[in-house]
Amino acid sequence: MLTLKMLRDDTEKVIAKLAVKNFDARATVESVLALDAERRALQTESDSLLSAQKAKAAEIGALMKAGKREEAEAAKAAVAELKARSGELLSRSDQVVAEMESKLVLLPNLPCDLVKPGKGAEDNEVVKMGGPEVQLPEGALPHWELAKKYDIIDFDLGVKITGAGFPVYKDKGAKLQRALINFFLDCNTAAGYREVEPPVMVNAASGFGTGQLPDKEGQMYHANLDDFYMVPTAEVPVTNIFRDEILAADAFPQKLTAYTPCFRREAGSYGKDVRGLNRLHQFDKVEIVRVEKPEDSYAALDEMVAHVEGIVNKLGLKYRILRLCGGDMSFTSAITYDFELWSAAQGRWLEISSVSNFESYQANRLHLRYRDENGKTQLCHTLNGSSLALPRVVAALLEDNQTPDGIVIPEVLRPYTGFTVID
Repeated sequence: MLTLKMLRDDTEKVIAKLAVKNFDARATVESVLALDAERRALQTESDSLLSAQKAKAAEIGALMKAGKREEAEAAKAAVAELKARSGELLSRSDQVVAEMESKLVLLPNLPCDLVKPGKGAEDNEVVKMGGPEVQLPEGALPHWELAKKYDIIDFDLGVKITGAGFPVYKDKGAKLQRALINFFLDCNTAAGYREVEPPVMVNAASGFGTGQLPDKEGQMYHANLDDFYMVPTAEVPVTNIFRDEILAADAFPQKLTAYTPCFRREAGSYGKDVRGLNRLHQFDKVEIVRVEKPEDSYAALDEMVAHVEGIVNKLGLKYRILRLCGGDMSFTSAITYDFELWSAAQGRWLEISSVSNFESYQANRLHLRYRDENGKTQLCHTLNGSSLALPRVVAALLEDNQTPDGIVIPEVLRPYTGFTVID
């Protein structure tokens, strides 16, 4: 959430920056500032009334001592009127604050200076490419046909049990899932990330803290009776570990990793690009989360991008790294790098990771602060990244490693799978 101070001090800069995200913020910003001005005026009047009440209360005592009962009763009546007016001001102030905050949360995060304008994915900037070229054998198949051929992922059975987008992994397919989760977690912990296992349902306060609510409410599965939400990513519960915390100046960096199943409604998704593992309602993902001092967060972002790239390289897959344009960024992000794998069988790039710096946007919603060397509280910066999301990694592994004799498992995964070929 943007701060009021930011809106007051840099109004035109905020409006111009949000235009990079194709967000017309002027009306909302001006409305918030008008409400803030009214709130401050109400506070000034309230302070004045409180001072007048104290003066009148002291006057009542003096009048009673002097035996001026009639004047004392008049002073009491004046105090009662002042209290009534104070109550009206307090009520209106509460209404103004609620209305102001309801508008403030509708403003996205500001993109950083590295982010270029653009309308969508076609305007994203490729910053790096790597990995080996893919040479597919004759008659190569897409992963959904390979899954059926080797009976390792059953999409139809998932439809029977739940619905489309809930696959059932079987035999070596299930073992490959477990192997990738453990491999990703081991890579992350070796890099200094502390492993946690969070809940996969969160309350509304957690969803609000990381910015999923109210922005993405329609994309989340909601347990109405208890008002819990199924997590769309481990980012939500892990980052909320720090909600309402004040960290010591020497408590940085905070580096956490977690595996969770993830749940997304993906409303409106349809067509050939959602076949197989390309887009699911339930999928597995390993996440990394960092909390940093503001001056360190962009160095941390570069470190996270390099870390994810290192994992992809270990898998031996062809990839590219994109810096997202303003129109393709999330509501909460200040900058995002996407990782994509090349699917030669499908002839398209598949997104497998987003690594983002949210600067102080989430921290303001979370009330996540640290106490600096002077004892003053400051907002932290939060970052997160997929490390990695499994479905499209599995899709690329199956497609790119298919041979006439089966699917060859990358060497780095063999200690985790216990087998070298899916046949």
